[in-house]
Amino acid sequence: MRRRVAPRVLIAVREHRLTACVAASAALLIPVLAFPPTDSEEAADQHLQNDFTAAADEFHVPRSVLMGVSYLQSRWDSHPGVPSVSGGYGPMHLVDADAGRAAGQRPQGEAGPPAQPPDAGRAQPPAELRRAADLIGVPAKRLRTDTTANVRGGAALLAATQRQLGKPLSDNPTDWWDAVARFSGSSDTDAAATYANDVFGVISKGAHRITDAAQNVTLPADPKVRPHASRPADKRPKEVECPPELACSWLSAPYEQTDDAYGNHDLADRPWDEKIEYIVIHDTEASLKSMFQTVQDPTEASWHYSIRSSDGHVTQHVRTKDSAWHSGSQFVNAHSIGIEHEGFLTQPDAWYSEKMYRASARLVRYLAKKYGIPLDRQHIFGHDNVPSPTASSIPDMHEDPGPYWDWRHYFDLLGAPLRATAGPDSPMVMVLPDYATNNPRYTGCKGSGVPCGPHGSSAVRLHTEPSENAPLIQDPGRRPDGEDSTEDVSDLGSRVSTGQTYAVADRRGDWTAIWYLGRKAWFDNPKKHPTAVGASGRMVTPKEGLSEIPVFGRALPEEDAYPDGFPEQTESPLPYSLLAGQRYVTQSTVTGTDVDRSSFVQTPNPVINGEEQYYEIQFGHRLAYVRASDVDVVTAPAAAGPPGETTPSARR
Repeated sequence: MRRRVAPRVLIAVREHRLTACVAASAALLIPVLAFPPTDSEEAADQHLQNDFTAAADEFHVPRSVLMGVSYLQSRWDSHPGVPSVSGGYGPMHLVDADAGRAAGQRPQGEAGPPAQPPDAGRAQPPAELRRAADLIGVPAKRLRTDTTANVRGGAALLAATQRQLGKPLSDNPTDWWDAVARFSGSSDTDAAATYANDVFGVISKGAHRITDAAQNVTLPADPKVRPHASRPADKRPKEVECPPELACSWLSAPYEQTDDAYGNHDLADRPWDEKIEYIVIHDTEASLKSMFQTVQDPTEASWHYSIRSSDGHVTQHVRTKDSAWHSGSQFVNAHSIGIEHEGFLTQPDAWYSEKMYRASARLVRYLAKKYGIPLDRQHIFGHDNVPSPTASSIPDMHEDPGPYWDWRHYFDLLGAPLRATAGPDSPMVMVLPDYATNNPRYTGCKGSGVPCGPHGSSAVRLHTEPSENAPLIQDPGRRPDGEDSTEDVSDLGSRVSTGQTYAVADRRGDWTAIWYLGRKAWFDNPKKHPTAVGASGRMVTPKEGLSEIPVFGRALPEEDAYPDGFPEQTESPLPYSLLAGQRYVTQSTVTGTDVDRSSFVQTPNPVINGEEQYYEIQFGHRLAYVRASDVDVVTAPAAAGPPGETTPSARR
């Protein structure tokens, strides 16, 4: 989230590394953790699979229902003894209300319960864990740390709920739909129905993954089990733009004149005056209460939607036709929709919940279809991928949602899975590590220089040579003083991310080099466990005769496009070199646009449209733009083989 914040908040962010807002006590900070499997006579990676089978048999719950619920609760991850922000423990995410209130609901400087939007649809956190403990006759604290007890408690709760509904403990999963909806804990009937349908969707399609505790868990597909037909949502504010199956509400951001200028967004008539090209994924780095206060302040920033961690509830603040101030770039703001996710990038297990991922993916699918936005990583990207509009702004750009956001899972939920589109020898690659087993070293989760715990990651680190001992790639724009890139969790200087695509610059054994910020950047890419796969598509390269071309962080109209008296933006090339022979992947072209935002008006300002076209390219960790007139297009074919012929720059 890129926003203008009060000095008190800036100090808190800098001094406490984006985590101090979660709780006043360091004991309440929830670290990034991974837990190795324990030794046993049975296969070490089958403990959890066997726990599901045993608990299902003991409490007469269909195993597919028990596993489907657990998948929606936690994706079968355990985090023993570590609660989510809503106080949920273990693979069944059994909620302890007291833990929920303690585990970060009140950031520093805030008192009272978190603010909630209208029609929030969330009751007080239930005492699920304690009730489950009573049902199976063990101490409540055991369900926090003992995976077997946690699964048994979840099965006992499902069986008790089924009996309360007056239904039999049937072997048919379909008979358990109402009990599953009740298990969601939501008082919003639409949200509960969506939860149950998601569970039954998982049962129908099946699932498999390696958990945080290295457990190999498989839920076989059962195509006979189908979700219920969804029904349209009702009683929504007329302003809300959401798919019908999502629980959504409205909390308006103000468009008001202030002492200095106006805030906190721009009136527009999108997509008629400016095309919506992008959806930007943020995390809040604050509680939802704090964010709601920010978005209602005309002197602060704004964004279109907020998504709550505990249950995925969506709150809209700005109509999508208007331009919110969320990305740190006026050009990107004018062409994007900004979505904030409640959470902290250093604490993914506490905040990046499956319910939030699924609500977000539903919203993005809806918006992408409505506005014709491609579902790829040059159109659906993080705040950390937003191009810096000017050279001077590079060090101030943000890092969320960070290396622990699971882009591969997110695109699976979007219905646009990330996968190889060419052979392994293609001149273009897509970054695609296995999230669970990709564990780069990070520091800074609990203090500057302090190592983060091992954890799955979407990011891959880059080196100057094909060796783990070689220095990291440097970003001269981000660190103009010449300081080295680091392993800090917020340092993007030597990092690529899942789904991003790059042109291959070289290969040497298990190492692959890509063109990155104007130079070769190497990463380990073993054939047996690749961190990148072959990709097809288009790349740009400087036209013959050009030794170097400028790279931009925004696409502005040419000088002749501005009418007399219009405040013209100053062109600001980024401090990088795109040299002859280098190639960068492009997935779209844009035309330079600009809007006069110097005064408060009651109708949208006219848009200046240029004729100059730009290619958007994956230049480093962030995106960038090059003039179409400066480059030729090179095609990477869908099958392994040499690059395609160089062709004249395409015009859209």
